[in-house]
Amino acid sequence: MSRPMTRADRIAALHAAAKERILVLDGSWGVMIQRRGLSEADFRADRFTSVNGYDEKHQMKGNNDILCITRPDIISDLHDEYYGAGADISETNTFSATTIAQEDYALDAQAVWDINLEGAKLARASADRWTEKEPHKPRFAAGSIGPLNKMLSMSSDVNDPGARSVTFDQVYEAYRHQVKALNEGGVDLYLIETITDTLNCKAAIKAIKDLEDEGLEPLPIWISGTITDRSGRTLSGQTAEAFWNSVRHAKPFAVGFNCALGADLMRPFIAELSRVADTLVAAYPNAGLPNAMGQYDEEPHETAHFIEEWAKAGLVNIVGGCCGTTPEHIRHVAQEVAEVTPRAVPERPVALRLSGLEPFELVA
Repeated sequence: MSRPMTRADRIAALHAAAKERILVLDGSWGVMIQRRGLSEADFRADRFTSVNGYDEKHQMKGNNDILCITRPDIISDLHDEYYGAGADISETNTFSATTIAQEDYALDAQAVWDINLEGAKLARASADRWTEKEPHKPRFAAGSIGPLNKMLSMSSDVNDPGARSVTFDQVYEAYRHQVKALNEGGVDLYLIETITDTLNCKAAIKAIKDLEDEGLEPLPIWISGTITDRSGRTLSGQTAEAFWNSVRHAKPFAVGFNCALGADLMRPFIAELSRVADTLVAAYPNAGLPNAMGQYDEEPHETAHFIEEWAKAGLVNIVGGCCGTTPEHIRHVAQEVAEVTPRAVPERPVALRLSGLEPFELVA
């Protein structure tokens, strides 16, 4: 019997796998949780009740991250479904697990810590089971670090452009708290995702880098922004290249985009990033755009067709799905990219690269 892989082994295997093939991320968590038809009691369990000081008039249903504590069986099942569909990487169910985001549900810092810790442990356990079952295809757990409901770059008051509902230090501390718990729980990499505000993202990057300087085991960082519409800009106003210039100092394992757009509309922005980023490029679009009822109609084979074209055009190294995608979408995607060579990472000339809303480059 072979010895279990250490974290260093897993990180080395992740880098090796990325050179060999296009890696596949999992799909949506929200849509799969909704399909379970869970009740308020499922979200509260015994812990988040009036006996423990929680106001039961305040709805907890919809706080999907809390299921890492109250219904870990469901979260484990979903990891297994995605790994079974062909995903190499599955995210922790911690997209909104920061002290700032969880203020909406009046969760204290210990509860938020436990969500991240248990979420990481669940992903780790599932990944290890699949790696043991299929050692030729190791599985990896990505710590999901999602956006906040408060932004540093945009005003919280339409009548006061300078108004902010949160400070950089508060955002930084919230991300430090999350990162430490995810690391302790055993994730293989961090995924800072669905970035609408690059300054929030920089707070997360600084939290990770500072913790590493203080002795926390370094892990690869994957950074995924969100282009909000056909304008080709993030919500805080940056183009794809400007966004890359803003975060490239983190030397990320991968950079890319997710959410907001389907694969057809996302393609030009992934192509732009593929041209300028001297690291892996990742993309996980929605299953098209939502219909009038907020549902996603794009079939698995349709999503896979778009992503296969990206892969054959040499645009991507990692692919997956965001809102509306299911294990079937991921199964189709994994099948379509299985034999496609991953994008070659370009060597960029040394240059001064700056960014505001637009990029600026000065080559020596």
